[in-house]
Amino acid sequence: MTHTSTMTPTQRLSDAGVSIWLDDLSRERIQSGSLKELIKTRNVVGVTTNPTIFAAALAHGESYAEQIKDLAGTGTSAADAVFEITTTDVALASDILRPIFVQTQGFDGRVSIECAPVNAHRADATIAEAKALWSRIDRHNVMIKIPATAAGLEAITAVIGAGISVNVTLIFSLDRYREVIAAYLAGLERAKRAGLDLSSIHSVASFFVSRLDTEIDRRLDAIGTDEAHALRGQAGIANARLAYEVYQESFTDQRAQGLIAAGANEQRPLWASTGVKDPTRPDTMYVVELAASDVVNTMPERTLEATHDHASVRGDTITGSYPAAVKILDRIAAIGISYAGVTDYLEAEGLNKFRASWNDLLQTVRLALEAAK
Repeated sequence: MTHTSTMTPTQRLSDAGVSIWLDDLSRERIQSGSLKELIKTRNVVGVTTNPTIFAAALAHGESYAEQIKDLAGTGTSAADAVFEITTTDVALASDILRPIFVQTQGFDGRVSIECAPVNAHRADATIAEAKALWSRIDRHNVMIKIPATAAGLEAITAVIGAGISVNVTLIFSLDRYREVIAAYLAGLERAKRAGLDLSSIHSVASFFVSRLDTEIDRRLDAIGTDEAHALRGQAGIANARLAYEVYQESFTDQRAQGLIAAGANEQRPLWASTGVKDPTRPDTMYVVELAASDVVNTMPERTLEATHDHASVRGDTITGSYPAAVKILDRIAAIGISYAGVTDYLEAEGLNKFRASWNDLLQTVRLALEAAK
């Protein structure tokens, strides 16, 4: 056991039961050894990606030149080239994380890749793409990201039912989160009926944190009263803490326990969007205030480095916080801000942002293919 005085904050966070996943990936990070270094020195045990991350990687990435040249030579379309490039990155990262996957018996060592956001409202297209990604990458430690839209719920059940591990993304509201858990359990029941090994199916539910604060703070500022000002920066943490309560309740009920007895895994909560947007707040706020056992915190590198450098990790900061969290959300509702209005808006905005990034990614690859011909 490392002596506490020499233990890093990221080690303390891991010891509190938080799995640290890096919210970033690029070919350069893989080839330079940066990912291996973060695993070794920053307690990173997983990776998440999304269209925005890949768009940034491709826009500044010389390391893709050779693959793009090969793809241009075979006349590959931009959409197919994006599929090849991103699945290559995820397969390479999965291989780097495989020792953790083996050591933790599938709990960690995971890499997530997102279905195209253009299909977010089409269950059939999302199911087909999830299966294509899973098959192409061909690594058991991959998770396919499916957004928690109404159509996404149907896709989650079908994809889990086919034995594929899923990272459910873009969750903002507690009601939608309950629906996500139900979709996961329905998928497990389908997999069980098909005779699949439930222990090999894993899932996380990605609850977005800072975006809720950004939008609610904007609405609080518009109200402009002292009471409104006093509530700024509190909604995101309160909402996520109540999500953890939903997780605890949902996986102790009879339906979930029956599946767990048959070998199934709990769907763990994952805190996404944990970079602090407001510079007046502590840059590790969404890390230290959301620590508890069996959660994942996926961090952009900047947040990861801040956490490693100076986070004051206090162990479990969620359990027992539920009554206070309810009060915060109740006070926000009482001054006229609709929780459902905010969460519906954020889901639509999140999909629009990912669609825009997806289009940027396609355009970047399209131009690169033309230049390589």
